Amino acid sequence: MARTTSRSTSPPDPQSPRNRTPQPLPRRRRSFGDFVKAFLAFVALAVLLVGVPGALAVFVGWPLPGGAPSLSWLQQEITVSTFINVLTVVVWFAWAQFTACVLVEIKAALSGVGIPGRVPGAGGSQLLARQLVATVLLVGATAASFAPGLSQFGQSLEGNQKPASAASAQQTPGLFGQEQQAAATAADALAAQADQAAARADGGTAKDGDTKYYRIQPPEGRHHDSLWEVAERHLGDGRRYKEIYQLNKDREQPDGSKLSEASLIRPGWIMEMPADAYGGELVEMPDEAPKVSEDVKEQISDYSKTGDQRQGSGGQEQGGHEQGQGSGGSGRGSGSSVDRDTAHIVLPEQRPATPATPAMPEAPATPEASAASDSDGFDFGLPEALLGAPLLAAGLLGALGRRRRHALWQSAMGAVGGRGGMQPPTPTGAAADVQDALLVGADPEGVRLLDLSLRGLAASLAEENRALPTVYAAWLTNGDLHLQLAQPAGRPPAPWQLGQDQTFWVLSRADAERYEAVDTAAPYPGLVCLGTLDDSRLLLNLEAVPGIVSLSGSQGDRAAVFASVAAELATNGWSDRMTITVVGFGQDLTPLAPNRLRHLEDVEALIETMEAETRQRRGALGAAGHDSVLTGRTGPAQHTRWAPHLVLLAAEPSAEDAVKLAELAADASRLGIGYLVGTESGDLPGAAWEMEITRDGKLLAPLLGLELAAQTLPEAQQRAVVQLFTEADPEGSGSPTGPDDGPTGAAPPFLVDVTEQGRPAVYARLVGTYEIIGLETPDGERSALMHEALALLLLHREGVHPRVLASALWPRGVTDDVRDALVERLRDWLGTDPNGSPRLHADRTGRLTLAKSVVSDLDVLRSLYYEATQGRGAGNRAVRGRMLTDALVLVRGPLLADRQQGRYGWLTHEIIDAQLPLLVADIGLALSEFHLEKGRAEKAIEALNAALGSAPGDERLWNELLRATHATEDPARLQQLAADLVARSGARGLPPRTEALLDELLPAWRSGATAAG
Repeated sequence: MARTTSRSTSPPDPQSPRNRTPQPLPRRRRSFGDFVKAFLAFVALAVLLVGVPGALAVFVGWPLPGGAPSLSWLQQEITVSTFINVLTVVVWFAWAQFTACVLVEIKAALSGVGIPGRVPGAGGSQLLARQLVATVLLVGATAASFAPGLSQFGQSLEGNQKPASAASAQQTPGLFGQEQQAAATAADALAAQADQAAARADGGTAKDGDTKYYRIQPPEGRHHDSLWEVAERHLGDGRRYKEIYQLNKDREQPDGSKLSEASLIRPGWIMEMPADAYGGELVEMPDEAPKVSEDVKEQISDYSKTGDQRQGSGGQEQGGHEQGQGSGGSGRGSGSSVDRDTAHIVLPEQRPATPATPAMPEAPATPEASAASDSDGFDFGLPEALLGAPLLAAGLLGALGRRRRHALWQSAMGAVGGRGGMQPPTPTGAAADVQDALLVGADPEGVRLLDLSLRGLAASLAEENRALPTVYAAWLTNGDLHLQLAQPAGRPPAPWQLGQDQTFWVLSRADAERYEAVDTAAPYPGLVCLGTLDDSRLLLNLEAVPGIVSLSGSQGDRAAVFASVAAELATNGWSDRMTITVVGFGQDLTPLAPNRLRHLEDVEALIETMEAETRQRRGALGAAGHDSVLTGRTGPAQHTRWAPHLVLLAAEPSAEDAVKLAELAADASRLGIGYLVGTESGDLPGAAWEMEITRDGKLLAPLLGLELAAQTLPEAQQRAVVQLFTEADPEGSGSPTGPDDGPTGAAPPFLVDVTEQGRPAVYARLVGTYEIIGLETPDGERSALMHEALALLLLHREGVHPRVLASALWPRGVTDDVRDALVERLRDWLGTDPNGSPRLHADRTGRLTLAKSVVSDLDVLRSLYYEATQGRGAGNRAVRGRMLTDALVLVRGPLLADRQQGRYGWLTHEIIDAQLPLLVADIGLALSEFHLEKGRAEKAIEALNAALGSAPGDERLWNELLRATHATEDPARLQQLAADLVARSGARGLPPRTEALLDELLPAWRSGATAAG
């Protein structure tokens, strides 16, 4: 059944005159300006009607071929002459149509009866002809008879005529668009002067018939249509895709789905276009599109009745304004886009929370949650870049903790001048701000779940004898993990589910939390975070990209992106082992992971290295019988040689080097090698995916349809991060201790008066069960929270940033008002000193610090050890013995032994769990030495056994216990201790130093240990 358009069924305008019979209008005196305007309109008509065909005949000639067409035409090369001839034919047709419009309008004007006939498909051409003819005849004898027809302009029952305005002339397709726009502007003003009624009609809104539509095309090869490309073809600027998105958002499509913030556009969808769209693929209304099938006409007609079409103008104006501001758009409509010939990245659909797949709104803290109330990106000077990078921050924080623990053990074992169990240097200035930003921004739980999910997937596929699918990207969205595959790979193993299509595998956060650690290789170690889009975080798998990933932009902006990528790859928690080669930058980043990061001086060295690496990997894959590194990374072999090698080249290569890199990258994804290359121009041979970093921190990938808030690591934060790692390194930290400082180390950051006069006002016992002396226990459920906050402050006498306090107590996020309320309650609880000063205050940097009158047993423990070994006890044996004994008595068990389950998660970021056992061991060793000097072996053994209760794995204590037991001159007791040590060591065996010591003290220990076993 034939359908009519909305304009054919719309009710008549109540303001329009019902009498359509031509009425004579009063004659008015014509001015000189009228004659000038009429003359200009006549000249315009002459140029368009006579000048255009004359110019075509003189300068182009006959455009059509001289003979009958043949098959050989299709094999001929398309030359410039051919293109000009085709264009000439189009212009001839446009001229013929415009001439017909002029003749129709002249006939109607001269007759003075009725409305001009409609020239099929003319649209704006007939509008322009009408205005020019009206202007010419305005000064003639027939002006009065022409006026009625003009007064009824826009009131046709057909509704196909549009008000005469410059805006409508802009919409006229064809070669004469600009000329028509200028002429129509002048003619519109003249027509308004000729008749007030015509002016009122001209002032109406555009009719539905002028609305343009575009039908999403099916993919060609692997190229899919995208909003960016549609805007680029039909609006002249891909960044205007936002206007198309706003016009069509949430409107029902022919297949029943809707365009939303996170859905991709699909072939067959209808897109309403802005008014100034142009191009042959556009469709106006169905009855004006004879080449469109009836089904498509019906779909467009139905679609035209959805939504509010009047929003198009508003959306266009808004989009134009944003474009004028230089904004690249928000990228919300970008979920539809794909790469031109290789792969596509799509934003996953936002799935609503259900009991089966909760969206997990209480995910670990992210910058959006923890900084929700901040109006800008900085609060008390914390770096925004690290606050907004939870995965990068977690990786850096974890690596820094491992480095500090390693340094402590190195110092304790005497490999380097020891700190003697004391605290490493406290960061200051920019380094302190960066450390706080890491503590606030880090999402270690998210990293843990990501690692468990990926390894669990690999293990499940291995059990089913299925190969790992190639993954281009991973999206973290509302706690869910979406893997975007290069191609469909069947149904995923449970509990994974199919996502919005066959190329998405989805795992909800609730299912990820049920995973347990499995012994399998990391399947996708090349994943690295590039930025965020709305609530989704994109991780691109660099080793899977079929070619080079290029990054254009200013040198400083590119360097910030490259540094972020390098730092995350070097420290992330979802990779086992990899090599990261950096060229053109990054020599200062090698302290982050010397075993992973490698710096090369120039591109020549890089090409030489990668040619050898490529040959080696191809040969190894062939010898192993694997198609790619993915098939060798999991399963029985789990070869470490299949770890990825990721190349980060910040400097733009020369044309010759770029070609060589493109050749190396052609087969790189199969070999587990990824290339990220910087470029000034954005045009790089072999680039599969092209990205750009803008001045305002946007990461654009037009062909991928992505516009992310880029994850960066600016130069200032790079230096501060590197400073944290170098200060943690005992070999290069410049710490106040050294080989000549002895085993005692530096002073702790907070010393307590350990005399009788130094009694604190508030005393907290942290080593063992948590107790507070000097304060009343807070009432209500807030007591545990306040105790935890006080413990955090006591462990950081240098001060705690308010945002660090909030992220520690509320890892899933909290608003500033709740945090500030807790601080006030904590301040009231702690009270004031006798001089009236509060015991909790903020320093000049905004960090919360405790008064010296608030002390913990850990502070006393450190102070006693320091005074005994480097203070008053260093020159007074009696004082040293008393202080060491008092210190060991304070050790009542592990730190916060009775802490509530589910709380104190921030302790995983601390190194106190490594510091306290070392400090206790140092105290036990010093007290043992004190007793052995006087021959009191039993006292020494007693002190060592007490220290072993808190540091059972410290090799130094066991070795000293062997010496003290040997001093008792009881071989049987020493033999029994040796047997106990052998039994404790298990399959690992005794450490080499312990074996050497036993060989010296008890040569027959091996036979005795065997007999005892």
